[in-house]
Amino acid sequence: MLRTTLAGLRMHKARLVTTALAIALGVMFVSGTLVFSDTLKAGFSTKMMGSADDFAAVAVPAVDEDAPAAPEAPLPSLPADTLEQVRDLPEVAAAGGMTRGDAPLLDKDGRSVGTMPTVGMGLGEGTRFQPEEGALPEGAGEVALATTSAEATGYGVGDTVTVLDSEGERHEFTVSGLVDFGVDGELAYRGVVAFDEDTARQMTGAEGYSEIDATAAEGVSDAAVVSAVEGVAGSDADVETGADYGAQLAQNAGADTQVLTVGLMLFALISVFVAAIVIYNTFAILVAQRQREMALLRCVGSARGQVFRSVLTEALVVGLLASAVGVAAGMAAGWAGFAFGGEALGADTSQSLVVGPLPVAVGMTVGTVMALGAALLPAWRATRVPPLAALRTSATAQGLEKGIGWTRIVIGAVLFLISGGIVFVATNSSSLGTTGMVLTTVAGLVCFVGVVVLSPLLVRAVVAAVSPLMRRIGVASMLAADNSRRSPKRAATAMIALTVGATLITGYAVVNASLKTTMDEMLAEQFPADYLVSAPMDEPDAVIPQSSVDALKESDATGTVIEQRQTYIASDEATGDLPVSTYIGGTLGDDLKNDAVSGSLADVGPGKVAVSEGYAGDREAGDMLALATEDGEKDYEIAAVLQDGGVLWGATLTPRDFEKAFPSVDGTSDMLVNGADGASAQQVRDAVYEAVADAPTVGVDSMAEMKAQFDDVLNIAFLAIAAMLGLAIIIAVFGIANTMALSVLERTRESAMLRALGLARGQLRRMLSIEAVVLCLIGAGVGIVLGVVFGWAAGVAAMPGMVFTLPVAQIAVFIGVAVAAGLLASVLPGRKAAGQSITGALASE
Repeated sequence: MLRTTLAGLRMHKARLVTTALAIALGVMFVSGTLVFSDTLKAGFSTKMMGSADDFAAVAVPAVDEDAPAAPEAPLPSLPADTLEQVRDLPEVAAAGGMTRGDAPLLDKDGRSVGTMPTVGMGLGEGTRFQPEEGALPEGAGEVALATTSAEATGYGVGDTVTVLDSEGERHEFTVSGLVDFGVDGELAYRGVVAFDEDTARQMTGAEGYSEIDATAAEGVSDAAVVSAVEGVAGSDADVETGADYGAQLAQNAGADTQVLTVGLMLFALISVFVAAIVIYNTFAILVAQRQREMALLRCVGSARGQVFRSVLTEALVVGLLASAVGVAAGMAAGWAGFAFGGEALGADTSQSLVVGPLPVAVGMTVGTVMALGAALLPAWRATRVPPLAALRTSATAQGLEKGIGWTRIVIGAVLFLISGGIVFVATNSSSLGTTGMVLTTVAGLVCFVGVVVLSPLLVRAVVAAVSPLMRRIGVASMLAADNSRRSPKRAATAMIALTVGATLITGYAVVNASLKTTMDEMLAEQFPADYLVSAPMDEPDAVIPQSSVDALKESDATGTVIEQRQTYIASDEATGDLPVSTYIGGTLGDDLKNDAVSGSLADVGPGKVAVSEGYAGDREAGDMLALATEDGEKDYEIAAVLQDGGVLWGATLTPRDFEKAFPSVDGTSDMLVNGADGASAQQVRDAVYEAVADAPTVGVDSMAEMKAQFDDVLNIAFLAIAAMLGLAIIIAVFGIANTMALSVLERTRESAMLRALGLARGQLRRMLSIEAVVLCLIGAGVGIVLGVVFGWAAGVAAMPGMVFTLPVAQIAVFIGVAVAAGLLASVLPGRKAAGQSITGALASE
């Protein structure tokens, strides 16, 4: 029986090519994700360990994680004399320290880079950072820039840069080198300007050290050095071996990649699921077409169990071979992903590929189990057909067309009702949080099972609806309609794989488009102006220079200019200090809006206050709120409790009440600037930047630029995810092509008879193309409907205030892709059918 099975595999190898491709692609994604993740982690370790492992001990300031964060608190540091004490230890051969403070780097337009000041770092002797390009600074006139800062500004080695000192004075330096400061999130966000140690202290005003690195004396263990350093540093420092410190840095960096790995693995499982559908469809048709062959085996003595094992053996061989190919391709894909994406994620791309036993074992197991699982039902069906009955029938896929009726309708309806109930709960319970997303996913899976159950009826109904139109187009389309209606279960099985891909891509497109619209509205609410001008964020009492305020008010290019004055007062609420603000030049409820939980912004007047929900506690409009003013505590009536997240945050008073309560606060912390009627966008921009030209640390944010940056991030994310989901579409195309090819083999005599009756080769090819296009359109149509519904549900579950947006253009593209997929899937089967000999085909059975 084994020889018979292997002979059958050799005879039908062409029919199993697309099955093997589907398995290989699914396994490639699984193994590739694991290889990529392992190599990325190793790349982080190489980068971090390479810089820290050279030191026996690394000491950093101890941080009390339970202490409340205070924005005005200085960065913790180790006392300056600690370094000398460490150097004097007999266990230490050498030690160096790093200083750290603020040193705003100005870009080529003279503006401070970023919303937070650039980190000014002093690199002492024996630093663990080395330049990627150029050299470390050696004198007072040189600096090294972080590679992220160089990318953001366009500066390179040899350029002259301007840096502000702690007093705001400008100093010019020559860039001596570029340094990769690793994957520290704060350094990556703020950027770094590195000086020699003396220059760093002069520029930043920093005292003490942010890190001390020590190397061991000859014959001294790292643990002994750590113990000795702890003895002189005391409780003010956390001391670890260099290896442990580097491993912790690598772990922190690698933790951020876990989300990426999980996301990639979800897409891998989707591809595996689609591939399983293709495999099931292939074996179902192959078994149905080989009923005569299997019946003959039964007649000559083969038992049902032998036939069952024969089909599973075919699946096992195909699964093992295809999985091996998929694992090899996954290694290549993992290497490519790391080579192109590792640097962007901050890993050392010189790291060699890491291929452990897990990616190989998981890939082989997933592919083999997927093939065996998908072949179980077809193998069982192969043993149910009586031998004599099978010998009397032609080799048609009759087993595929049973069970289309009321049973399917009832089961499908029940599954849809269950799915709808879960969606209702998920979208109408704001307290569920992430559980709502899980429920939506479960609802989608239940609904999809219902679609699978009803898909034959759906195909039959859709084809019946369009049949009158197809009959008018021509003979080829008429025959295509009849073929689809005659074998709806086979057609439905082919389209399901495409339905999965279309559902996922459409669903994500809906979430993406809705998120864009929602965030645009939120940005418009939080920043109801063309520009937001703000005082330096690192200085709690900083204000915008009055000259800049006056220039913006007097400019012909600016229209509405709203000043915000703000202070912080002690509060008995658990939220900490309460921000109290007023707005000069704008009307609450008109120029400045926030949705109210109770009361109305328009009611804010003398003696009244608006307070955001997070600071209101259990108070409502009409209750009293006590504020600690400069003249003592004073009660204000709450006119409105506002939703959190809007432009009005904390407590908001009228300008007159604010001036009475806090007469010493007379500086402007933020300004909302709108362009004048008739002024061009460039004129408004020039006016804003000219007004703050002499205040380089004042922040300027453009509403249009913020929206564009946010849209760019979403667009990149959408393209990346769509590319990964595209693998599911590719597998689906293979499945449809496989179904069409097997259908051509099944209908050899029928096609020959049509040719003998006068059907031209071109008409036969068109018939098969129209069949494939109809299947793809039905699959894509069902997927688009499901994607819209569950994309909306997922968005609402994740963000209750989401503004639903239908991405019509993207959906149109998906439909076009479905048509192209159908045409592509029908090319080779159509050519094969048209090229067959009429007389040979008629005489073959």
